[in-house]
Parts: sequence; structure tokens; C-alpha cells
Amino acid sequence: MNTPEPRTFGPVTRTDFVRYQGASGDMNPVHHDEPFAKNAGFPAPLGVGMFPAGVMASWATDWLGPDNVRRTRIRWKAPVFPDDQLTVTGSIAKEYDEDGEARIDLELAVSKADGQVVVQGWMTFVRPEGL
Repeated sequence: MNTPEPRTFGPVTRTDFVRYQGASGDMNPVHHDEPFAKNAGFPAPLGVGMFPAGVMASWATDWLGPDNVRRTRIRWKAPVFPDDQLTVTGSIAKEYDEDGEARIDLELAVSKADGQVVVQGWMTFVRPEGL
């Protein structure tokens, strides 16, 4: 089974962050207020951690289907700032049967243009029919 091509998102904007904040309910000013973020020691507002994790999960579910998700784990590794360009990549780590289902474990990463990984992830899916 072939994995899809990497997906690039961005460059991300403050508007992307604010839209995500509104959808998630996380209105911490470090994610949208420039002076607040700088006073907290950041060069600019930083994205909510689930923002790049959501980009990652979307790549995987667009391929294998949201109804087929069985497990998701993520590890935040670095912040995302305005103007960062994010690229999602993934590979199949394992194919096996569990609980009467054909399953696929993926290893995933979201990286900035300079190669720095911002989110590392692992997802388990039921293998869709026909793949």
C-alpha cells in the first residue's frame, strides 16, 4: 500500500490561529495577542498545539477515513509561528489484525520548512476495503 504524497500547509497566519482558537475554545492570548506573546518570551503569537496536530490528522483521515480511526497519539516538539510552512509526512509502520479488524499503524510528522519537527504522531486505522 502506497502512502499519499506529503501535504504542505501555509505559510500559516495569525488568522489561521484565531480561527482555530474560535473553533477549539482555547482563547489564550499567547495565540493571538502580539504584546502578550512577546511578554511571555515568544517572538510572535504561537499556534495552538492542536492546530498542527489537526493538520496531521486531516492528512491521515483524508487517506484512510475518519470512521476508521482507532487510536491517535501525538507529541508536541516545537511551536508554530506565523509564516511557518508546515509539511505532513507519514508512513506505514505496521499492518496486522486485532479485534477481528485489519489494522494499519502510521508514524507521522509535521515539519517546518527548515525540517524541524513540530508534531510527531502515531495513528491506528482499520484498513479500508480495497486498499
